[in-house]
Amino acid sequence: MLMEWSPSLSVEVGQIDAEHRGLVNTINELHDAMLHAKGKEVIGGIIERLARYAVHHFATEEKLMQEAHYPGYALHKAEHDAFVKKVAHFKEEFGQGKVMLTTEVINYLKDWLKHHIMETDKKYTQSLHAAGVH
Repeated sequence: MLMEWSPSLSVEVGQIDAEHRGLVNTINELHDAMLHAKGKEVIGGIIERLARYAVHHFATEEKLMQEAHYPGYALHKAEHDAFVKKVAHFKEEFGQGKVMLTTEVINYLKDWLKHHIMETDKKYTQSLHAAGVH
């Protein structure tokens, strides 16, 4: 397992924590597929699912931040947009055979998610709790 969910990753908002667990599981699934040399179709499917799930999750977070009038919304959304763009670019390059799934790519995904949760997402917890979101 590349990345394990732990209480230190919790933002203390049930729906968001559940979605973060889903992202962690998908990155682990992608890592496992790479380690076991699964075919391009299998790996491509996981990348597609990761991209769709990230967009869905970011929409959830952004809606909650807007409803809570979170002051860091614009910067937070910019991080989401940059990640979605990066994953879309990677998905396209992988699909065209221009890039292979490597440890570097997997580590980027893992490190980005961990940093984003620990550094960026945890900043909105207080605002969401004040708005009644738990």
